[in-house]
Amino acid sequence: MSVYLQLIFSFLQIGLFSFGGGYASMPLIIEQAVTKHHWISLSTFTDLFTISQMTPGPIAINGSTFIGEAVKGFPGAIVATIACIFPAVVICSVLAYIYVKYKQIDWMQNILSYLRPAVVAMIAISGISIFIASFFNDSKIAISAIRYHAIVVFFICLILLRKFKMNPVLVMFLAGVSEVVFTVITKGSLCN
Repeated sequence: MSVYLQLIFSFLQIGLFSFGGGYASMPLIIEQAVTKHHWISLSTFTDLFTISQMTPGPIAINGSTFIGEAVKGFPGAIVATIACIFPAVVICSVLAYIYVKYKQIDWMQNILSYLRPAVVAMIAISGISIFIASFFNDSKIAISAIRYHAIVVFFICLILLRKFKMNPVLVMFLAGVSEVVFTVITKGSLCN
């Protein structure tokens, strides 16, 4: 199967089953792009997630564009983005029609209430994956693989966000700068 077809099928699935928004789509993106097709590493996915938080647009769409570009350049980015958006456009149009017409019916409310726990579980899985990729080298859970500076940066950022109510974009920028400084100090260069 050509890579373009793989991008289309993968991002159609992601777009089709991303109930709950961007955070809920993250396990699906990890499954398709990291685990199944090996288009990007988990570490690269974590970087993608960070960039997606700093740029406008939903995570799934930013992710599809980034991954499509990484796999097949600009045409890959276009194909992956359209494949990711297409199911949502169709489903939202149909659901909006049904919701407006039948919103007083109990079964509609029941369906929506049953979807909520699944969304929470998908977000939790995403959080655990990002936690492992951020705090352990090569995503290996071992004491020798702990990235202590990442844990220190995490707690400093948490304090800056919660206690001092700093702008999240500024905190993310400072965290990125601290990683660059740490890498240069410990390795002597960003390229090693």
